Amino acid sequence: MQTQKARKLLMIPGPIEFEPAVLAALAEPTPSHVAPDFIEVFGRALDNLRTVFQAPDGQPFVMAGSGTLAMEAAVANLLEPGDRVLQINTGYFSDRMAAICERSGALVTHVPAPAVGDAPGLAEVERALQQDRFTLMTITHVDTSTGVLTDVAGLAKLARAAGALSVVDGVCSVAGEALPMADWDVDVALTASQKALGAPPGLALVMARPRALEAFRRRTRPVASYYADWSNWLPVMQAYQARKPAYFGTPAVNLVLALDVSLAQIIAEGMEARVARHARLSEAIKAALTALGLSQVPLRPAVAAHTLSAPYFPDGVDGAALLGKINAAGVILAGGLHPALRTRYFRIGHMGAVNAADVLATVGAIEQGLHGVGYRFDAGSGLAASQRVMQGEAGHPPS
Repeated sequence: MQTQKARKLLMIPGPIEFEPAVLAALAEPTPSHVAPDFIEVFGRALDNLRTVFQAPDGQPFVMAGSGTLAMEAAVANLLEPGDRVLQINTGYFSDRMAAICERSGALVTHVPAPAVGDAPGLAEVERALQQDRFTLMTITHVDTSTGVLTDVAGLAKLARAAGALSVVDGVCSVAGEALPMADWDVDVALTASQKALGAPPGLALVMARPRALEAFRRRTRPVASYYADWSNWLPVMQAYQARKPAYFGTPAVNLVLALDVSLAQIIAEGMEARVARHARLSEAIKAALTALGLSQVPLRPAVAAHTLSAPYFPDGVDGAALLGKINAAGVILAGGLHPALRTRYFRIGHMGAVNAADVLATVGAIEQGLHGVGYRFDAGSGLAASQRVMQGEAGHPPS
């Protein structure tokens, strides 16, 4: 049996490290999904999701499943065969969303980034919107494959002007990046429990605002996916919000208990403070990478996510060997995912419960790993750079 001291720090872009109180909820005796106490917990979690998504007029959906289910549920309910989708493409998960839309019979037009590590410009997107009438604009807020952050506020404004609904894949952003749905007029946003929301894997979460729900109600054909159909889930969500029992499919009750704890922690921290904390920790990691001479996949700071970092392996360094040395130093990082450069870079997740001590431990392990593979650098330079950021001696306060 592994002891607490022997376990390694998990710093991948999900699943993440979880708070002890969240994990303790998983060990609670499993209640009935229609027990009064559980109905209260689920109803409170749904209410709190509105706060976290900053969508007081939103309808939350919580289903047992992964982030991919959340992606499917977000678009399958809004698309009918022949509808057109404009996909803002920044990487692997943008491609996945496009594939999901095509399964619903949609015709997808991609607006690609000018290069891997960048995001399409607003002017280019506006030109694309003028070429046709689109039902949806789909946006990957943070593409976990590249660490690229998109301008959701600007894109959602363009979608609204063009009469398209905006659907934001926030799997790697919700509760870590700024995403005030109502203020930015985003129609649908989605995420998964194991990322910045800070609960174990297994819950797919979607927030739909009024225009999306109106479009859903106007559809003329049944939703192709039975399990993801909002017709089946909406009465259940509304019943739990009203603190009444309902049933379609048995919810993942202990995961909902854990989500309830995590959401309460997020709200106690405050959304503005939480986003600022993620920005500060991200700045500290990225400052360390720069000090160590490691370039990153995002081509400029404006498109670099705050929930993960994606550094390239140094020239001449065996990536698998480096990750193995970092693992031996006590920190687990993730390899590359984008097919165009999968073996050339690695990924560091820093979201949710991650704190300054975790960042320093991670930077220290990276330094140990680099030393172990013979890479030459000034020992301690990465740690010093991170410390300066966290002490406010470098950079500037996160906006």
